[in-house]
Amino acid sequence: MQAFRSAIEAQDFDAVEALLAEDVVFTSPVVFKPYHGKAITAAIVRAVARVFEDFRYERAIGEADGSDHALLFAARVGDREISGCDILHLDEWGRIDELTVMVRPLSGARALQAAMSAQFERITQEVQARSGG
Repeated sequence: MQAFRSAIEAQDFDAVEALLAEDVVFTSPVVFKPYHGKAITAAIVRAVARVFEDFRYERAIGEADGSDHALLFAARVGDREISGCDILHLDEWGRIDELTVMVRPLSGARALQAAMSAQFERITQEVQARSGG
């Protein structure tokens, strides 16, 4: 999905959030249970941008007018190189209703998990601020 890729690459997180369905389901590469909802998903995406260094998309898979897309990326967390994939599913209105992230290798996933754990207080605050509570 070109709009998502462009928004991520431009670090335009308001545009990313606008592409998400209200009931989007985000499946993390390092947490067992998925996250539900636009606010938490948008906050996690912003946190990942703070954690990833040298992030770049390397390839896109999927038909332009299809509902399933995969964006392969590379990044670094600290001294760990990560390869990953954002798997997107679009609902009937063209909004992202499923976002699944996969990463490898295991050492990179562990570094990502540690870095994201350090972000979760800020993520929670962002979600509360956006939901008015």
